[in-house]
Amino acid sequence: MEVDISVKERAAASPGIDSQNANEEFKSVKSKKSNSKRKRKLEDGQMETEVHGAAKRPEFPPISGDKLDGSDDMRKIAVPSHRYTPLKENWLKIYTPIVEHLQLQIRFNLKTRNVEIKTCKETQDISSLTKATDFVKAFLLGFQVEDALALIRLDDLFLETFDVTDVKPLKGDHLSRAIGRIAGKGGKTKFTIENVTRTRIVLADAKVHLLGSFQNIKMARTAICNLILGSPPSKVYGNIRAVASRAAERF
Repeated sequence: MEVDISVKERAAASPGIDSQNANEEFKSVKSKKSNSKRKRKLEDGQMETEVHGAAKRPEFPPISGDKLDGSDDMRKIAVPSHRYTPLKENWLKIYTPIVEHLQLQIRFNLKTRNVEIKTCKETQDISSLTKATDFVKAFLLGFQVEDALALIRLDDLFLETFDVTDVKPLKGDHLSRAIGRIAGKGGKTKFTIENVTRTRIVLADAKVHLLGSFQNIKMARTAICNLILGSPPSKVYGNIRAVASRAAERF
């Protein structure tokens, strides 16, 4: 009895100590691993938001000619000798859209044999210089003026050039037959590829020039590469039409 009473007295005398011990027993200590996991999750979340932010296409307003440093920018395009006569005949068609619509200055330097395009005070959009340069380049590569004008009117058009020997190292008659397969009888194969893929193709010796949108150029390039590697035209037509129909269904 005396022992029980003494135990009770001790418990009554120190109630706060037991409650403190109980609280200390039930406190959970946070481990370092959980903190590191939280940091990783936060970093992953930040990376995801950065990736989502980077996926959006940035939109910048066009810079006017007045906001430039004042030094007029100039581009020079070398003219090959076999394009002098076509350039002279179609000069008015080339001159008019560049000067009237893009508000640029253009001239043909007789000494250096270059077409020089320059910005001026009236130039409203700085990107018009690049458009004009691509337009003149496309004409000098052999495209019609009407086809090359699309580079000025539309934004998502590109030029691409590759060599037949880049696809397959051919020489002599083998190279001639590969170029003949691309052109077809009377240009039939080339016209078919152009119409199906909505591109324009120029065959200049062993070089192939393509004008069109990125996706369409890809289709036309694949078809031409297959022809160079020896595929029959009928098989190439079928593949092009299948790919073109899929692309039409997407859009």
